[in-house]
Amino acid sequence: MNPHAKLVASLSLLLGTTITISSNHWVMAWTGLEINTLAIIPLISKSHHPRAIEAAIKYFLVQAAASTLVLFASMNNAWHTGQWDLTQLTHPTSCLLLTTAIGMKLGLVPFHFWFPEVLQGSSLTTALLLSTMMKFPPITILFMTSHSLNPTLLTAMAVASAALGGWMGLNQTQIRKILAFSSIAHLGWMAIIIIYNPKLTLLTFYLYSLTTTAVFLTLNTIKAVKLSTMMTSWTKTPMLNATLMLTLLSLAGLPPLTGFLPKWLIIQELTKQEMTTAATIIAMLSLLGLFFYLRLAYYSTITLPPNSTNHMKQWHINKPTGSPIAITTSLSILLLPLSPMILTTV
Repeated sequence: MNPHAKLVASLSLLLGTTITISSNHWVMAWTGLEINTLAIIPLISKSHHPRAIEAAIKYFLVQAAASTLVLFASMNNAWHTGQWDLTQLTHPTSCLLLTTAIGMKLGLVPFHFWFPEVLQGSSLTTALLLSTMMKFPPITILFMTSHSLNPTLLTAMAVASAALGGWMGLNQTQIRKILAFSSIAHLGWMAIIIIYNPKLTLLTFYLYSLTTTAVFLTLNTIKAVKLSTMMTSWTKTPMLNATLMLTLLSLAGLPPLTGFLPKWLIIQELTKQEMTTAATIIAMLSLLGLFFYLRLAYYSTITLPPNSTNHMKQWHINKPTGSPIAITTSLSILLLPLSPMILTTV
């Protein structure tokens, strides 16, 4: 891809995200979302592979439909209340439409079909952007309008996302699809708590983004896109694969790793809100996700492939492991003891 085009797309991504997260007016928030959508499309389709082009078209159509719904919800609210302020969404129909639109933007069930396909058609770097940075503006809109969202619809979508994200990830062999369903399941955890404690949703999103970044950067280094590729990667980079195993277990939410913190706090908050049934269901559904994370961890570290050489370990890799991997991996494994300090900032 032309470096100038890549620079323009990257700067537009930053601009769109900044406009959306800093705006109070619905039209400005919508403009930021549109800039984001148009900026990521060249990055998705840059390989010119038919699957990449298909992914870009799917992404564009879904995001365009969601943006139309956002604009329609805000116009409907302005028509009835005279308010264009992001926090003044009070009309019931507008609240319902916005919950649906943001569900489409994020890929919550039942609007999740596009997300695994788009991730599968993208490169690992673009998939990382789609899983983390592109989710930030819609999450911010959810955060700003959390008091006026439809609680029944949102809770139903959240539990369905946690269930389907776990079920559908079980039989996948493509790592990007597994991480897409992992993202859907995590979004379920974020959506279920946003009405009761919006700051906890942001904390969950930050920690999820951190851990997912570590996983994608590691996968990009070892060039693994399928489970069969991971089986042979540990002989080249044993230490990197060992840390990948811990990062995946952190993503699954096992103590004493960082990923346990948001799940623990969400279950605690749901219990305080007398939603014990929802807390029990979503905790049980996280076991489905744990299964495929354990499978990924098993493939990355424990499977021994047939070796044609006499040497057990090949201590070489095409490029050195960078400091971003070291930093994100360390944070995604070791932050749990600092949870009291993290909670004071939240």
